[in-house]
Amino acid sequence: MLSRVLNRLEEDLISLLMSVAVAIIFVTVLQRYSVGLLADLVAWSRRNDYPGLGGAARSTYRTLVGVNLLWAQELCIYLFVWMAKFGAAYGVRLGIHVGVDVLVNAVSPANRRRLVIVSLLSGAIFTGIVAWIGADFTYHIYLTGQVSADLEIKMWIVYLAVPVGSSLMCFRFLQVLKNFLQGKDLPHHTHGSAASDQINSSLASTGDKA
Repeated sequence: MLSRVLNRLEEDLISLLMSVAVAIIFVTVLQRYSVGLLADLVAWSRRNDYPGLGGAARSTYRTLVGVNLLWAQELCIYLFVWMAKFGAAYGVRLGIHVGVDVLVNAVSPANRRRLVIVSLLSGAIFTGIVAWIGADFTYHIYLTGQVSADLEIKMWIVYLAVPVGSSLMCFRFLQVLKNFLQGKDLPHHTHGSAASDQINSSLASTGDKA
């Protein structure tokens, strides 16, 4: 139950962050091009003596220019940082991270199982260390009271993505390791999943012989 809730929360959060970032980028690009087109329309109206059209274009131009979107780039960067950290954990759960399997395929099926266990455990240890260091760094940033340049939000909120995302990634490594030790296949994605399929089939045949 808890795992299903966490999976749904992870997916919904990634989708929300991506949707908000894409919407903000779309609005800023639309504003930039609209301002340029309106400036050209004002000049064209002046040359061709269309005062009514020129006045409407100037009014719309001033309105759009007055909309302050300087914060949009900074916010999108922060959204993508959070999305990347949660996306990394999501990738571990689905097995979509790029991996080098030359050594795994070169050894015997019995040793492949050991290598898989070592690699998953190493991933959990590494991400756990990153989460610990990230939490310590975030805490010290919190003590400084730093704020961002444009949004003026607390910077510790931005850096909190490192310990939170790394902790979730560590949990996903441990979850995959637990399932693997229980005899379940390694998670793999549809695209580029041949390596995982080969490892899983080799491990299954090893288990059948045992």
